[in-house]
Amino acid sequence: MANARKLDKRRKSIRNIRKITRTMELIATARFKKAMERAAAATDYTRRITEIVSDLAAAGLEVSHPLLEPRAETKNAALLVLTANRGLCGGYNGNALRLAAQRRTELVDQQQINTIVDVSGKRGISGLKFRKIPVEQTFTQFDDQPKYEQVESIANAYLEKYVAGEIDRLDVVYTRFVSVSRQEAVVETLLPLGKLAGDAKPGGEAATMYEFLPSAASILEEVVPTSFKVKLFKCFLDAAVSEQIARMVAMKNATKSASDMIKSLSLTYNRARQSQITGEIMEVIGGVEALKG
Repeated sequence: MANARKLDKRRKSIRNIRKITRTMELIATARFKKAMERAAAATDYTRRITEIVSDLAAAGLEVSHPLLEPRAETKNAALLVLTANRGLCGGYNGNALRLAAQRRTELVDQQQINTIVDVSGKRGISGLKFRKIPVEQTFTQFDDQPKYEQVESIANAYLEKYVAGEIDRLDVVYTRFVSVSRQEAVVETLLPLGKLAGDAKPGGEAATMYEFLPSAASILEEVVPTSFKVKLFKCFLDAAVSEQIARMVAMKNATKSASDMIKSLSLTYNRARQSQITGEIMEVIGGVEALKG
């Protein structure tokens, strides 16, 4: 029979761990709610920018921009991987890293494209280092509430490289937020942006909705780069929301497992304590009988 004192000590230790996991679950829940509000606002903003470009096309303009046109040949690519700075969030980091390694293999080995890898998050940095994948740039300044200014500086660097011909495409590996119960690691190609105005309404409806000053073409020069920046910002926000959900779920499961372990240890402790008390009683009775004899 297990020692009752050791069982009690272990039970107290697990109770302390349960307090920590429960606290981390509550913190992740609060952070998730704030991050989800920002992600929802960014989604609306991204959709609205796309509608404006569609309206430009509906106004009878030929919507063209260097960021929208694919290169005749893709020789150089950039792969940006978004992970977390911390662990304790289930398979969040592992799923993104596996997908990033798979995507890099496709680009380098199968398509013979020179690919540089950039990574955000300390877990991603250590994970790619373990996989012996060379990393060009690292970013560790992002938390559960990424700032647009921080993402904008990264976006501007990619825009400069794309316009200068240093890269021909940009793929982003991140965990997309679909719903509270579903998040999925995905690869999204942000450069070239593709045909934003593919769903434009015919008939020149935009001409009656908007008056473009000084011209629709000049507005397009501002809207298209901004659309890329917002799309990249949305990736960072989705990754932040998904990270908090993954941590919230992981800590909830850890708390439940700790409670189950405490119940099991309590039963074992009670049996051990009962056996110990019974043994002590038998010793006392044996001593009494010996004195009588």
